[in-house]
Amino acid sequence: MTEHVCEGTMGLVIRVVLVDDQPLMRMGLRTMIEVEPDLDLVGEAGDGAAALDLIRATTPDVALMDVRMPGLDGLDALGRITADPQLRGCRVVILTTFELDEYVFEALRRGAAGFLTKDAEPAELLRGIRVVAAGEALLSPKVTRRVIERFGGAAPTTRPVTADLSTLTDREREIVGWVATGLSNDEIAAALVVSPATVRTHVSRALTKLNARDRAQLVVLAYQSGLDIPRP
Repeated sequence: MTEHVCEGTMGLVIRVVLVDDQPLMRMGLRTMIEVEPDLDLVGEAGDGAAALDLIRATTPDVALMDVRMPGLDGLDALGRITADPQLRGCRVVILTTFELDEYVFEALRRGAAGFLTKDAEPAELLRGIRVVAAGEALLSPKVTRRVIERFGGAAPTTRPVTADLSTLTDREREIVGWVATGLSNDEIAAALVVSPATVRTHVSRALTKLNARDRAQLVVLAYQSGLDIPRP
């Protein structure tokens, strides 16, 4: 979680920004977030350009970002957020009504921490905010299966590999492959019959060696590099 997360009466408070061009959608999300004691809605925006201004002004922990918006769309706004060192603490969850493989991969490639469709259950969405704020990637098995099926583990020729996986140990490469399945550390640990602490250590080392922003970027690097992805 980022350093500016404030301490509330119920513990750490996650600062959230909503970005969607549909007022009714923002209202529904706002209603869900405002009743949660550990979530603080710090602002809303209706397009990507306004979102950038808002995020720079409020430095939230999590931004829920629509894809299709007038002017600057969600993917372009996402790319600018993740490219700005001053906004490194803001983790972006892409929200869309279109669960298309191209959106999934492109959102992850540009630095999204996760991906949710707008028909997700309220509990799933709230859990997603908390998951990404805690540093995990929000990648459901359903979504990652679609990416695996779409790209087959092969690197898309139009997207160059940006990291050298040869710097990883065999165990680290194996763990990165498991991270690309969308499983949590605990789930990976259970699959490999090791402790969650061991998985966390290998993930942390891989992030450092590959200069990856977070777990979601490890997923992208795994697919771009043609790494063998397990099938849980």
